[in-house]
Amino acid sequence: MKQFNITHTNKSFAPSIQAKIDNLNKPKGSLGRLEELALQICLIQQTLEPSLAHPCHLLLGGDHGIEREGVSVSPREVTWQQMINFTRGGGGVNMFCRQHGFKLRIVDVGVDYDLSGIDGIIHRKIARGTKNFLYEPAMSEAEFDQAIQIGSDLVDDCIAEGCRVLSIGEMGIANTSPSSIWMHLFTDIPLKDCIGAGAGLDTPGIRHKHDVLSKSLENYQATTHHPTPITHIRHFGGYEMIAAIGAMLKAAEKHLVILVDGFIMTACAMAAIRLYPAAQDYMIFTHCGDESGHKMMLDAIEAKPLLHLGLRLGEGTGALCAFPIVDSAVRMINEMNNFDNARITKYF
Repeated sequence: MKQFNITHTNKSFAPSIQAKIDNLNKPKGSLGRLEELALQICLIQQTLEPSLAHPCHLLLGGDHGIEREGVSVSPREVTWQQMINFTRGGGGVNMFCRQHGFKLRIVDVGVDYDLSGIDGIIHRKIARGTKNFLYEPAMSEAEFDQAIQIGSDLVDDCIAEGCRVLSIGEMGIANTSPSSIWMHLFTDIPLKDCIGAGAGLDTPGIRHKHDVLSKSLENYQATTHHPTPITHIRHFGGYEMIAAIGAMLKAAEKHLVILVDGFIMTACAMAAIRLYPAAQDYMIFTHCGDESGHKMMLDAIEAKPLLHLGLRLGEGTGALCAFPIVDSAVRMINEMNNFDNARITKYF
């Protein structure tokens, strides 16, 4: 696997940042979570004047072999149909990117359809979907490495355009299944508590999904003699999910602000943190969705989401919806006056 140079943010700079925040013309602590965000972003960028210049959104698409086992209410073809829809501006992700000024990159990492003739899609296809992890690893070591590199290279492209803040979304039918298994393996939370309805399974459907994922875990544990975080990730993950991990790790290496979306992207963030714990310093967890287990996963990595809007669309929409809050935190520290300049008595 590609190696990244990811260090914890330099906390020795925190007192200077906090002093600036405390001297803004407001009661100390009165802007609550915005003050916490401003401190984190200043630490990420190691500056008292942070910037969210050229925000970029990666929309990564890939299909999953486990979908063949009926673990999702949505059929596989929805993945490629939605990818084409995104190129026409018709998705939720398109609307929110337009609203908040994000440059959208739509990337085919492993969709089971020929999208090569479609304008507006970046073609990085590794294969037409992963293998079925009920029976074998979802991908080879070489494919895993390729997906990590794809994510890393995409972030380099964003940085070349001046990007300082990155959000990531996904499109891949059945990708709540690998997310649930990662959650179980990385947190020891019982598998049944990690599995939810995904795109809309009913109670019998959730029961079937649990049976399939339980058997998949049994087979994995029986055939994998020295499991590691990388084997966990590679055996069950999707190409779009591994690319997201690579993107998060490169963004952390380059001190970008990373906006983490819902259940699937939180699972990817958790996997990235298991590989490089310092990567969490660069992540802002934007949304707790209604997928069963998401709050428990966030709690397991001690992440505090900004929003709980009941979203379960994916695509990175929760991260995009939360962006104005992050922007407010940066505007607060950059634009608010302080007590001295405003000639206001400092009363604490």
